[in-house]
Amino acid sequence: MLTVRYFAGARAAAHGTSSETVEAASLEELTRLLSERHGERLALVMKAASFLVDGLTCHDRAAALPSDATVDVLPPFAGG
Repeated sequence: MLTVRYFAGARAAAHGTSSETVEAASLEELTRLLSERHGERLALVMKAASFLVDGLTCHDRAAALPSDATVDVLPPFAGG
């Protein structure tokens, strides 16, 4: 079971949910499942989001996820 944590605009798009658990084999599957669960607003955020898997940046959405990983959903932030 993955733990998914939402930050900033991703949290708002997930209807205020700060974290939840879900089963998914890859980021690709995870984004699909979460989009189905929370709707188009979160789907749009996740298209531009960065993902941390157990604290490490993951750019390959097809890569396998460890079954007990923590995935952070980080939307684009303004500023620098």
